Amino acid sequence: MNKPSAIIVGVGVEQGLGGALSRRFAAEGYHVVVAGRTLGKIEKVAGAIVASGGNAEAVETDATNEDAVVRLFENAFARRDSIDPPDLIVFNAGINRNIAFRDISAKQFEEFWRICCFGGFLVGREAARHLAPLGRGTVIFTGASASLRGKAGFAQFAAAKAGLRMISQSMARELGPLGIHVAHTIIDGGIDGERLRASRPGAIAASGENGLLHIDAIADSYWHIHRQHPSAWTQELDLRPFKESF
Repeated sequence: MNKPSAIIVGVGVEQGLGGALSRRFAAEGYHVVVAGRTLGKIEKVAGAIVASGGNAEAVETDATNEDAVVRLFENAFARRDSIDPPDLIVFNAGINRNIAFRDISAKQFEEFWRICCFGGFLVGREAARHLAPLGRGTVIFTGASASLRGKAGFAQFAAAKAGLRMISQSMARELGPLGIHVAHTIIDGGIDGERLRASRPGAIAASGENGLLHIDAIADSYWHIHRQHPSAWTQELDLRPFKESF
């Protein structure tokens, strides 16, 4: 029996959401295409999965480069012995930092849009092109609280994330009737991963137990979305720590 397969775009460090998603899907018997911009990081994620008995491959991919994204999907969907074409695709690429509105340069604003929104469009379009003929599959976009509201200092991030949310909604309405499940997750709170621990170590202690989102818990929710019965699909799911105000 062939192995099912998945593509995760936007994988970075092992102890990040992309790494957790890769491990979770591999644990379910999937061959995982681990895609990200930094080859050393994604090779480490894929290598750890293989070392633990799973199946994964690292593919260096810039989600903002159309040719790279097209090539990623063409290779993943090419006929392969023992591996089925992907039926689970996640767009998880992102960038975020606080910049005062009067200080945002046009170049910075475009960079946020290209990574958080345009990259999602490219991945979503290629997913749709390859899944539609098959009449099945799941596409999940990682959003944020900024997908719903713009906070001071985060106009560039909110604009991009709101755009990504609209892409997911349009795709869901067009592709749902074709058998393709499109979902958007709102990550409302800090993620307890390597990036936050390195940049804001004090946030871990200040948040207390379970005050930040655990990467493996988020990954469980993504897997649940993929396994939902078509009579009860989720289009948008918000995830936050129980302590988070909203």
